[in-house]
Amino acid sequence: MFGPSFLNAWYVGTIVAVIAGTVGFFVVLRGEAFPAHAIPNGAFAGAAAANVLGFNTLLGLAVCAVLAAFGIATLGRRDRHDVVTALALVMMLALGALFLSRSGQYEPQIFSLLFGEVLGVSTIELLPVAALAVVCVAAVVFLYRPLMLSSVVPEIGEAKGVRASRMELAFLVVVALATAMTVPVVGALLIFSLMIGPPAAARSFTDRPLSALLLSVAIALVTVWLSIAISYFSNWPIGFFVGTLGAFSYAVGRGWAALRRRRSVAPVLVGP
Repeated sequence: MFGPSFLNAWYVGTIVAVIAGTVGFFVVLRGEAFPAHAIPNGAFAGAAAANVLGFNTLLGLAVCAVLAAFGIATLGRRDRHDVVTALALVMMLALGALFLSRSGQYEPQIFSLLFGEVLGVSTIELLPVAALAVVCVAAVVFLYRPLMLSSVVPEIGEAKGVRASRMELAFLVVVALATAMTVPVVGALLIFSLMIGPPAAARSFTDRPLSALLLSVAIALVTVWLSIAISYFSNWPIGFFVGTLGAFSYAVGRGWAALRRRRSVAPVLVGP
């Protein structure tokens, strides 16, 4: 399980968990679950196009994801946000189907892009993944204060010069970069669970933003590490365990929050 041929899975899984936990915290905080679902599911069109044209798959993912983020952020200001996101998703899925149909590796490409290929990540592919991870972390650190203001108290943020439209665009670009890095690893259909489940669970355990952010990363790390370990012994797909454990962590968080609310309600004593 920790042999040389398996180490890359641990390395890239750890990187993906850190980014998913970090970016996902703000996805949940801002209520951006739909764009976070649409961008990775649609960005595989860029990877399919890159495969047909002979370019790097990660580059194709990044370009398509960033274009989708720009489209959702800019058009969403003039129209309903959910409608624009849905239309962007449909368009990207249509393009992805077209490019995959032109590929000689139709079925393998679908499986790899939708469900990931964490055990197939080579040492050469680790460098661009790590580079995008550094960019995403640096962006979150740089945007942390204005992003927090626009997410929690947008009125105060506007009063302090934090424009909601610009912050929306900046954040969706960060989501797009995170998507480009994580889709080849855990897949377009499963990065959504890793970016939503652990952060949502973390918010149930604590109300402190920084503590919730760190806890989100910790839960995402445990989810990925357990998924890799259980997959090794059971020979079941890693993606299955990523999705299952992500949902389980959220269920535990909700249960803990409900228990805490019941304990905080003091009993009312009625005198004689």
